Amino acid sequence: MSKFVLALPLAIMAALIALPATAHADDLLMRRVQQESHMPMPTRGMSMAQVEKHFGHPLRKLSPRGGDARLHPVIHRWEYKHYIVYFERNHVIHSVLNTPAGNNRHPQSAR
Repeated sequence: MSKFVLALPLAIMAALIALPATAHADDLLMRRVQQESHMPMPTRGMSMAQVEKHFGHPLRKLSPRGGDARLHPVIHRWEYKHYIVYFERNHVIHSVLNTPAGNNRHPQSAR
């Protein structure tokens, strides 16, 4: 019983300390989603040719990843000034803003 009495206040303190960090992370995520919604970026399903025609040539075409198995299709990554476009084979699957958080800031180092 004494272990429980000691552990309960520690658990409550840990939860209270973690609350502001969680709220801050939610704010950052909401800001990022709002930024992405206002920035013109390639949309899901666009072909590589459509992306190049509409958004111009990328700054860099990063080396493809995957393709080692049927369930792992080749993923291409094109880097533009403010975002990175991910293609599965020849079609956009996602466009992501470059931000200091995560590994999409320096994609060439992502392995």
